[in-house]
Amino acid sequence: WESIQADDNLKSMFVGTVMRKIKSRTWKKHRYFRLQEDCMTIWYKSKKAANAHSTFSVGDVEAVREGHQSEVLLSIADEFPPDRCFTLVFRGRRGNLDLVAESAGEAQSWIKGIRKLIDNLENMGQREKLDQWICDWFKKADKNRDGRMNFKEVRDLLKMMNVDMNEHHALRLFTMADKSQSGTLEDDEFVLFYKMLTQREDVLRVFQEYLGDGQKLTLQDLKDFLREEQLHEDGVQQYALKLIERYEPSDTARMLQAMTFDGFLMYLTSPEGSIFNPSMVELYQDMTQPLCHYFISSSHNTYLLEDQIRGHSSVEGYIRALKRGCRCVEVDCWDGPNGEPIVYHGHTFTSKIFFKDVVTVLGNYAFKASQYPVILSIENHCSVEQQKVMAQHLTQILGDKLLKSPLDGKILIGLPSPEDLKGKILLKGKKIGGLEDGMNGVVDDPLMGEVSDEEEIAEIDDDHHRNDSIRHRVKKSKQHLSKELSDCVVYCKSVHFTGFKHSQIHSKFYEISSFTESKARKHIREAGAEFVLHNARQLSRVYPSGLRTDSSNFNPQDMWNAGCQIVALNFQTAGVEMDQNDGLFSQNGYCGYILKPAFMRNIDERFDPENPQNDGYKPLSLSIQVISGQQLPKVNIKEGSIIDPLVRVEIHGVPLDQAKQETRYIDNNGFNPVWYDTLQFTIHVPELALVRFVVEDYDKTSKNDFVGQFTLPFTCIQPGYRHIHLLSKDGTSIPPSSLFVNVRITKLM
Repeated sequence: WESIQADDNLKSMFVGTVMRKIKSRTWKKHRYFRLQEDCMTIWYKSKKAANAHSTFSVGDVEAVREGHQSEVLLSIADEFPPDRCFTLVFRGRRGNLDLVAESAGEAQSWIKGIRKLIDNLENMGQREKLDQWICDWFKKADKNRDGRMNFKEVRDLLKMMNVDMNEHHALRLFTMADKSQSGTLEDDEFVLFYKMLTQREDVLRVFQEYLGDGQKLTLQDLKDFLREEQLHEDGVQQYALKLIERYEPSDTARMLQAMTFDGFLMYLTSPEGSIFNPSMVELYQDMTQPLCHYFISSSHNTYLLEDQIRGHSSVEGYIRALKRGCRCVEVDCWDGPNGEPIVYHGHTFTSKIFFKDVVTVLGNYAFKASQYPVILSIENHCSVEQQKVMAQHLTQILGDKLLKSPLDGKILIGLPSPEDLKGKILLKGKKIGGLEDGMNGVVDDPLMGEVSDEEEIAEIDDDHHRNDSIRHRVKKSKQHLSKELSDCVVYCKSVHFTGFKHSQIHSKFYEISSFTESKARKHIREAGAEFVLHNARQLSRVYPSGLRTDSSNFNPQDMWNAGCQIVALNFQTAGVEMDQNDGLFSQNGYCGYILKPAFMRNIDERFDPENPQNDGYKPLSLSIQVISGQQLPKVNIKEGSIIDPLVRVEIHGVPLDQAKQETRYIDNNGFNPVWYDTLQFTIHVPELALVRFVVEDYDKTSKNDFVGQFTLPFTCIQPGYRHIHLLSKDGTSIPPSSLFVNVRITKLM
């Protein structure tokens, strides 16, 4: 940190700067911003002395954008030059902070300074992160700012940290840590106090079980532990040496090829000791299969940041979804002023944005998180004239990124693979004629596109608005399609779904049908195996019911169980459904494509999600011993309230696998609760199962409060003693909150 604090940009940030905080064309207020001494917190307040101040952590900032790179700053571009403007983008669903500095130099100081701090945080080891975390707590608790802590300050700190400790025990630790016997704790004494406080008895028990007759695990002890508990089979010697090299802090132990308790704890809290198999975090799947053989991370009405009726439409919705690895985004296009098509949720009060701005953002952000193709799903309500403008924007802005003709040599055999389509944007929409017509040189009359707008009918039909006049009117409305826009559609031609038999005989591989969630559920109930087969041949899209005006989500698992690839969720809405989506797509390099299990890709197999005991049926038993929790975040801001945590484990999979079980709750301990409760599950279709760990604050009178969660595919679980690093409601990490578990997976047959 010392080297950092000497940085000139940071020096001026410590002094502080007055900048304008901008919320809209009319809301532009001066705020005084300053970096705190911890190099982690930015503090700001209005110039009025009495007003409260706000803070945010540099750790919450995902990126700094320079210039007019947000809608708000674009709206005032005529007022402030780009070299004075910048935007802080936060993780999760928190809104941007748009700022205008008094001079270009000051803007640069903050831009470079914050970027340096972000880099520094990302390059910190675990040890340093923990020390930083301890240091932050020290600053929070040192109320009188004298750099030392008396016993009262320590007691208040324990409350802030979610620890309910009796006075006597706290005093004992305090006295042991106060080596200088000054009645206060200085820096290193506080670190010692913290280490005693966080002594991991649970991990020590495991460590001692494998200890020979010394203080350290020998290489052989460590190998025994890795084989017997962590179920490592191949190359155990190599792996054990790698762990010692990577996590053992003591040079002496490293020389002896041994591991101390500190090293053992570092290993168990590292990615290697995580429940998520690190080799599956990377890109590990075959990416050369046809597009319809993958689940594809997909967003619904991507332009909305809130609800479906009055919500704010924004290009930020696209940026956020694409950065989360989403590979199918949606636009609803309507005729706009001066011949420019606009995007918003038709017939509602949601605000409007220009189609060309969405396309620009798509061009800029499509391939930041993943190189694999992005599908732009267009719901088109524009006149032929404005459709031509849409086609022009797509072609001019996206250039080579837009796929405009079938890939060479892959014309009529089937869908290309994600690998074939790397770096390409595909348009999903109506098309005049088929792919073959274009190939045979047949050119239709340019205005001939009579296409009825089936998606609207589906939605109205489905959501029990059995109002015949509406249905009648929609069925009749035929829409003209411009040839230019039609030509931009290659492998994703939207068609109306008639039935599985009809599709089997008449459907083309490049056709895609959309289903509302209730239609999809009906097909799964009545013809699950048919649906799975249909999805082995072509793409299907499922979207939320029109009744979900609050942007809530349906359970995506039901749709994945039937092999539906494009399951469109409202990314802006946190909750169990987005946790499932994040969980499924957190493997395979976050690339937004997950290969479906073999039994869903094979045309000769009959897999029925409702009745999954097929030929390759191999049920497994999953046993999870929930041992302990570490430093769970506070839920209630109320002074002195401490959580009563319980852990629930949920299995999301085929109906037969859906299950949940909970531990008991622990009174008043969010800091280091210990359960040692074992939960048992049977998993019938492991390839489709997700496991979700949820921590809640037990409340006997009302609904439990959410504390944190972590969701992962069953196939990505590493057995043995593992830590689970919890995530917030928004899916962002909340270090150092974790659970410690022991996982066992055994065959039942």
